[in-house]
Amino acid sequence: MRKLRRRKRKKTNTEKANLIHNYYSRTGFYRFVGLNLKKAILPIIGIVLAIFLFNKYVYNINDGLHHFTETFSRLGIFVTFFVSETLLGLIPPEMFIAWSKKTDDPFLNLAILATLSYSGGLISYFIGQAALKIKSVKKYLEVKMAKNLENTRKWGGILILVGAVLPLPFSIACLAAGMIKYPFKSVVLYGLFRFGRFAVYAWAIFSVVS
Repeated sequence: MRKLRRRKRKKTNTEKANLIHNYYSRTGFYRFVGLNLKKAILPIIGIVLAIFLFNKYVYNINDGLHHFTETFSRLGIFVTFFVSETLLGLIPPEMFIAWSKKTDDPFLNLAILATLSYSGGLISYFIGQAALKIKSVKKYLEVKMAKNLENTRKWGGILILVGAVLPLPFSIACLAAGMIKYPFKSVVLYGLFRFGRFAVYAWAIFSVVS
């Protein structure tokens, strides 16, 4: 009897997995992720290579980062980064990750950056919800973010995960989630992958910046 129940559960889980797989295939999710992975790999390699070549032949990045660290306050850098990560990811996080390497507590500052990025995305979710109450802003965002809203409606939390991991503005994915009133708990959960992204990028950048 137990074996029969287990078989039924396995069959049910397999059927669910097949349905999900078919849905993502039909809606173009795999193609979307594949294209963005290709876009992600080249920028990562390009950034690391550019930093290496620039550091070797043009200007010592370590001296520049040291100057940057001493010129701007730690609090000021964190505030700037947080505002950027909340408002559509205006400044590439890689700059701040490289900065953290030259500080006295690189891993602590990296953890703070990752937390600020994650928090900025969550705040973007509420900005998306609030935007719905202002007709002019709602209309503007619906036109400007039509593709993002369409994808979020189709793929939901998986798109949040993709935004957290790939070099796509995480805040835009969260903003779209807020606008379609996607469950906040799911945004919180899927958004945790943002910390993994910072860890991988830090590993790549820290290996170049001494």
